[in-house]
Amino acid sequence: MNTDWYRRLTADPGTFFLIAGPCVVENEKMPAEIARQIAEITTKLGIPFIFKASYEKANRSRVDSFTGIGHEAALQIIGAVGNELGIPVLTDIHTAEQAAVAAVYADVLQIPAFLCRQTELLTAAGRTGKVVNIKKGQFASAGSMKYAANKVLQTGNPNVMLTERGTTFGYHDLVVDFRNIPEMKETGLPVIVDVTHSLQQPNQESGVTGGRPDLIDTLACAAIAAGADGIFLETHPDPLKALSDGANMLRLDLLGGLLEKLVRLKKACY
Repeated sequence: MNTDWYRRLTADPGTFFLIAGPCVVENEKMPAEIARQIAEITTKLGIPFIFKASYEKANRSRVDSFTGIGHEAALQIIGAVGNELGIPVLTDIHTAEQAAVAAVYADVLQIPAFLCRQTELLTAAGRTGKVVNIKKGQFASAGSMKYAANKVLQTGNPNVMLTERGTTFGYHDLVVDFRNIPEMKETGLPVIVDVTHSLQQPNQESGVTGGRPDLIDTLACAAIAAGADGIFLETHPDPLKALSDGANMLRLDLLGGLLEKLVRLKKACY
C-alpha cells in the first residue's frame, strides 16, 4: 500500500483517525476477527482506521510473560489483515534489523516509547519509506520529540507521526500532560494520544503491569478536546483473558459507543 492514505488522515480537521487492535498477535484467527469488527464500526462512523498488533512483545516485566507466536507467523497474519480489509496496518519494531523485515508486511512502523531516542532504529525505520509512528518516551518532553522526528525526516521520509503515551509519575503510575498535544503539533506532524498505555500502572510488585480501564472514556475525550489528530486504543473481546496488557485494554463491545461519543465531541470542538 502506498502512503497516500497518510496524507488524508489530517485533511479534515473536523475528524480524527483511529489506531486500534489487540496488544499482540495471540493466534492465527484473533487479529482478523477483531479487525473486521473495528472496521465495521469505523466505516459506519467515517473514521479512518489503522489496524494495530504487535508481532513480538520485547519489553515484558517477567521472563515468563507471553512474547508472541513467532516473528514470521505473526507478521504474515498482520499483513493478511491489511490485504483482506484494504486498510493500513501497524506493528512495532525494537531493533534496526527488524525495520526492513517488518516493512514487508506493515504500512506503519512504530517506535516504542522506551526507544524513541535510538538513532539507528529511527533512521532504519525512516529508510524503509513506511510511515513511522514515534511514541514519546515516558521520560521525554514534548519539545524534545522534534529531534526524534528529525532523525526520520532527514532520511528523506516525510511520513512521521508522534504519539503521547504519558509521563512517569513516581514508580507505579503515569500522567498525561495535555499541553504536550499542541506543543507536538507545532512540528506539523499528526499527533496521537495512546489512551491504552497512558493508563498503565507499571512496575507492580507482581511483575504484571496494572492499569485503569475505568478511565479510558475520560482520557479519550480529553485527548479529542485537546486537539489530538488520532486516538490509539488496544481492544480485545475479553481483556481478562488477553495475553498482554489486558489490565488497561478496552472491551471490544464497548468500542462503538466510545467512538460515537468521540465523533460528537470532535464536531463540537471543531
